[in-house]
Amino acid sequence: MTSPSRNIAQTLQILQVTVFGAAVLYFGKTLFIPLFMGLLIAMIMYPVSRSMEKKGLAKTLSVTVSITIVIVIFAALIGLLVWQLRTFIHDWPLMASKVDQSFRQVQHWLADNFSITLEVQDGWLHNQADNIISILGPAVQGTVTVTISTIFMLFMTPVFAALFLYHRQIFVQVLRRYAGPAFEGRLNAILGKVIDTYFNYIKGMMMVYLIVGILNTIGLLALGIPHALLFGMLTAIMTIIPYFGIIVSALLPISAAWAVHESIWYPLGVIGVFSLVQYLEANVIFPKVVAAQLNVSTWATLVAILAGGIIWGVAGMVLFIPFVAILKIAADHMEEWNALRLLLSRTPQANV
Repeated sequence: MTSPSRNIAQTLQILQVTVFGAAVLYFGKTLFIPLFMGLLIAMIMYPVSRSMEKKGLAKTLSVTVSITIVIVIFAALIGLLVWQLRTFIHDWPLMASKVDQSFRQVQHWLADNFSITLEVQDGWLHNQADNIISILGPAVQGTVTVTISTIFMLFMTPVFAALFLYHRQIFVQVLRRYAGPAFEGRLNAILGKVIDTYFNYIKGMMMVYLIVGILNTIGLLALGIPHALLFGMLTAIMTIIPYFGIIVSALLPISAAWAVHESIWYPLGVIGVFSLVQYLEANVIFPKVVAAQLNVSTWATLVAILAGGIIWGVAGMVLFIPFVAILKIAADHMEEWNALRLLLSRTPQANV
């Protein structure tokens, strides 16, 4: 029987490793984000690359084709958004004038009902504009730095993915050396389960995003919202950031609805469309198309999202969920990790 002092010592050791690991991930995010993103892409594209190799294609060519498929998909999505964004920018002056008219109406309403003169309101707005300009310089400098770092990560991600795919035997051998002969069978089962799970999961998620984007677009078109395709697809893609993505991406079509129609019912209609589509996605589309591939508890998912956002920002919110899912798969094959499996599982067994 384990003594309480030993349990405390083990808990403190786990906390020390966790804090140290979090610090390393935070300060090394420029390296680790593209590294782990490349690893995730490599795991997803491994079945495709392996299938081409079985048909006689050279490994170098199969890896190149696999990475090219990923690049083409992302380039097509970016091209679609840029095309729609250019149209949006072209129509922005008209929308801006309507926004200005609505804003002036609000000012007159405040003046009539609260005796706040237009001069006082304009003076307050002028002061706020000066404050924004004073902090704009450092913000622009920080944006440039982040942009350069993001470009570097986007360039290195496919490079790491290609290297992981090409040298996959070496990485597996290294894992086997560390695991030892006693865990070799379980290691093979874990790797196979991770690759199979994520290939089917990502394939299903792409279909989910496409269906959600189409439904969003149809709903916005029915309301007469301009650039419905841009807003519909953008909102669907932004759902890759759990919980927060839909909130942020919905602000633009809500603003456009208010500016174009000058009625509160149209923004409420946009909210209603997105709410209905999200309900269908969560309760009908996602379970039918993807099912419970990851089987990770809501608690673990929220912790992964928040921890990822603190350590790596948006990239961490996307990547930490796969980390937790991989940990869950490993716990399913390790009897020694029963407590961790109970903590992470969405539907834990009663005898665990």
